Amino acid sequence: MPSRIELANAIRALSMDAVQKAKSGHPGAPMGMADIAEVLWNDFLSHNPKNPNWSNRDRFVLSNGHGSMLIYSLLHLSGYDLSVEDLKQFRQMDSKTPGHPEYGYAPGVETTTGPLGQGVTNAVGMALAEKVLAAQFNKDDYAVVDHYTYTFLGDGCLMEGISHEACSLAGTHKLGKLIAFYDDNNISIDGEIEGWFTDDTPKRFESYGWQVIPAVDGHDPEQIKAAVEKAQAETGKPTLICCKTIIGKGSPNKAGSHDCHGAPLGDDEIAATRKELGWEHDPFVITQEIKDAWDGT
Repeated sequence: MPSRIELANAIRALSMDAVQKAKSGHPGAPMGMADIAEVLWNDFLSHNPKNPNWSNRDRFVLSNGHGSMLIYSLLHLSGYDLSVEDLKQFRQMDSKTPGHPEYGYAPGVETTTGPLGQGVTNAVGMALAEKVLAAQFNKDDYAVVDHYTYTFLGDGCLMEGISHEACSLAGTHKLGKLIAFYDDNNISIDGEIEGWFTDDTPKRFESYGWQVIPAVDGHDPEQIKAAVEKAQAETGKPTLICCKTIIGKGSPNKAGSHDCHGAPLGDDEIAATRKELGWEHDPFVITQEIKDAWDGT
């Protein structure tokens, strides 16, 4: 049985390979958020790859949509109708895998994201819809509408005014089934963020009426799992899980820097990353054992 780190490394490998083949893209975020995504999708997310439009599915929104290979890797590994050939067409015209997630192309993509802050705002709307519909249709002995909305977001999303307004609204409406994961990696495409983003994000969200779970190691599956369980236990507030991550996790020479944010790693660095991760497989190759482990969840 593959380990959790091996399942997460499948995301890292597919992400760096697809970006490299496309000669453009953002490998850093998918590699940095792979461990969080693995725990969420394998332990918590309620969904059906054979019926992506199941009405009571949990919603997953990648607000930092430039990291689109994260969601494409997850959809492929989880058994959605998204093949390896589709991944190889990443960022190509008319493909199912455009550079930013677009609704209507790949099954399992809930909404178009890319403009920073838009995705978390969409997620607030989805969570509000869940609460309204649950109040209208649920009975004491039967919950017709009962699902979570999960969203991943980064520093760039939190710099945008639209995220401030939407997250304030989420707190006001006590959207307890909205859970946001903040990819706190301290890096933007221009470098470290201290020069232009100095907000105290946990205090800001607490002032909105959110539960905040700070200082979660975004590469420790047990900490991530405990944080999600705590988030689900709080039914009267939305939750922000602040995950400390390393952008480009696994890359020996580019992890933790803006060099892996918005450009391919390069052939030499990909070879070094494969060695660092213990990933001995060729580009785009996922072993049957790892496929079975993902599908089995």
